[in-house]
Amino acid sequence: MKKPIYLFLTAGLLTFGMATFSSCDSAAENQAEENADQVEEAGEAQGEAVEDAAENKADAMEEAADNADTTTVVE
Repeated sequence: MKKPIYLFLTAGLLTFGMATFSSCDSAAENQAEENADQVEEAGEAQGEAVEDAAENKADAMEEAADNADTTTVVE
């Protein structure tokens, strides 16, 4: 009877220990998360810049089409 109890206690302690140590933040993990956040922010900023440039180009093309002389001369 002592052996199964000992095994359950050991398994419980190992599980608790693994859960405790795996939840600790390390400096390397924090740095990696910070780098990932910076990359994500830079990507979002670049995406917004591309989107703004595309909208400006579309507006310019639409304005050019509106201002285009489409009259024809018929003789």
